[in-house]
Amino acid sequence: MNGNTNIVRKLRWSIFVVIILVICLCATTYALVLATISVNNNEFQTGTVQINLNDGNPVIEEHEFLFEPGMTVVKDFFVENESSCDVYYRLYFSEIQGGLADVLEITVLDGEKVVYSGLASGFTKENVNAASEILRMDERCDLTMILHFPESAGNETQNLTLSFVICADAVQTKNNPEREFD
Repeated sequence: MNGNTNIVRKLRWSIFVVIILVICLCATTYALVLATISVNNNEFQTGTVQINLNDGNPVIEEHEFLFEPGMTVVKDFFVENESSCDVYYRLYFSEIQGGLADVLEITVLDGEKVVYSGLASGFTKENVNAASEILRMDERCDLTMILHFPESAGNETQNLTLSFVICADAVQTKNNPEREFD
């Protein structure tokens, strides 16, 4: 009988330990679920960031104008957000070549707001910031580029050229309050 009592006692003890472990497992699972559900601002979405810059058409054609001192050319173009989210965008010139880069004055306007104003040589990815306005999903922003050849430019600018590629970069606005382009 003493052997049966010992077995019954061990069996009761084992059942008690299993019940305690099940209770601990349930409490841990509940705490984990509660912590996972209550964490705020950890929502992740995937999508695309895509910008349409003037339907891929040049803003100014290579041989469209023969610039001379005092001349101003005004060209309209657009940037359209084809992304699945709101974006910040920036415009800039790349592949800038030619002596007129340090002569020709460029102004880019978004309505009355100046997006950039300065020499063509300064309108680079490193020198420009994001546009001040958010470009909403499926929104189009009509812009104007003004190219001005200063009258003060002398004969030393004769036969100088300028070539560039106008570019647009975009990044999503969500979780990007500093408007960083990486």
